[in-house]
Amino acid sequence: MKRSFKIISALLVGILLLSIYQCKNPGELVHSSGIGNAKQERPPNIVVILADDLGKYDLSLYGGLNVATPHIDSIGMNGVTFDYGYSTAPICAPSRAGLLTGKYQQRFGFEFLPHRNYPNSGLEKLFLRWMTRKTKWSIQQNANAPKNKLSRQNGLTTKVRTLAEVLKANGYKTGIFGKWHLGTADSSKPNNRGFDEQYGFYEAFALYADKRDKDIVNYKHIDDFKDRWMWRKGGKGESRIRLNDSIIDEKEYLTFAIAKRAVHFIDSNANRPFFLYVPFNAPHEPFQAPRSYYNKLSNIKDENKRIYYAMIMALDDAVGMIMNELRQQGLEENTLVVFTSDNGAATYTNAVTNYPLKGGKFMNFEGGINIPYMMQWKGTLPRKKTMDMMVSQLDIFATACRVADIKTDTLGLDGVNLIPYIKGLRVDKPHRELFWRSGYNYAAHWNNWKVIIDDEHQTIELYNLAKDRGEHDDVKENHAVILQQLRKDIQNWDKGLMAPSWPWILNYKVVIDGETYYFAV
Repeated sequence: MKRSFKIISALLVGILLLSIYQCKNPGELVHSSGIGNAKQERPPNIVVILADDLGKYDLSLYGGLNVATPHIDSIGMNGVTFDYGYSTAPICAPSRAGLLTGKYQQRFGFEFLPHRNYPNSGLEKLFLRWMTRKTKWSIQQNANAPKNKLSRQNGLTTKVRTLAEVLKANGYKTGIFGKWHLGTADSSKPNNRGFDEQYGFYEAFALYADKRDKDIVNYKHIDDFKDRWMWRKGGKGESRIRLNDSIIDEKEYLTFAIAKRAVHFIDSNANRPFFLYVPFNAPHEPFQAPRSYYNKLSNIKDENKRIYYAMIMALDDAVGMIMNELRQQGLEENTLVVFTSDNGAATYTNAVTNYPLKGGKFMNFEGGINIPYMMQWKGTLPRKKTMDMMVSQLDIFATACRVADIKTDTLGLDGVNLIPYIKGLRVDKPHRELFWRSGYNYAAHWNNWKVIIDDEHQTIELYNLAKDRGEHDDVKENHAVILQQLRKDIQNWDKGLMAPSWPWILNYKVVIDGETYYFAV
């Protein structure tokens, strides 16, 4: 009896010691979230791939017919595709600020593009008016525009934390490869905002290659003053390619150079948790495509469109390089991959429409903010799942942190963890309502209803997206109660925001279905 008692006691002690050893072993993490495997060798990797001005219907997964995009499509096919995925702004820099902070960017003043130069003198304003003559643009009269010495400090405030900062503080290796566009002051630069490694450029645009390269096909929108500016400045200043803030001379087509840097980052960190953020600049202007891709699209007779879609084909192959590296390293089942775009396609280039959606970049119509959005985590998320619930790029931050088992209670996020909704563990909606604000432009989306307001020009429109995805039939006269409620919701949301930290410069005018609209840019 005593011997049996000693044997049992020894077994219990052994089990206890083994449990203590497992808890202390830093190579294993038990996820309290219950969203991954019960026990993993390390926290999952996070990969966020962001396209620039890519519309939903540029991708074959969403039904696009112009080019096949099998590598991007595979992310949705191996996971979930969102049909009502939204950016937080119809323009790049503010939407990127929302994505990387998980908060509406208006909460910390990042409402407009962070301009380095404002037209302060009468001569500068006259020059800008001359540049925008005969265009859809008009100069905004900003009496309080900051002096250029001060405006160059515009950017992502240190009062808010980025996803990279949070993940790095929790043991992740972090890297950004591509476009930043969140400020060029030292405090705003990627290496000072949580990224261990940086490659790419800080401006809104950059040349993809030397415009004299015979293996590159160029297309210039000579009637667009913005495009002319990009061709002049795309290889200078903050558009220069940098590696950890040091200017380098990049010879390779930029889309592929970005992908190769991302692949090297994965290879170098295959044995540790990492956060990889790949904000490509494709297919943003200026339009430059490798001749080999251009030659594959001889069926497209319009030169403008042919180069645009050649750029998307190159982008798809670049995404394929990243996905293949994850596969080769055996990391697919321990990596959450998100693919999305900063806003809708830029219809003003005349190379693309967002049909059947209305409008495009700069606009709060669906064509400007309803973007491609897909998510893959092999072995954890279901495959080939399409979801029509309303989600936001704000949710990337919260989802990534929950996947990494990081608490976000004190961060005041506007986004939510999407994993339980994707897996069917929650049957409610991630968001009751989503909001947008850019100066005098407001929008709100609740259930099937969408309101668009222009306070400057005193216009308001209400759409039922369930019946009118293209936003052609304004039904405000028949739904006064819903309209009143949405306006009240916007007012309540607006109270929690701050004034923009810097003003906008231009107003964009567009005519759609015979109606004239204005947007602050």
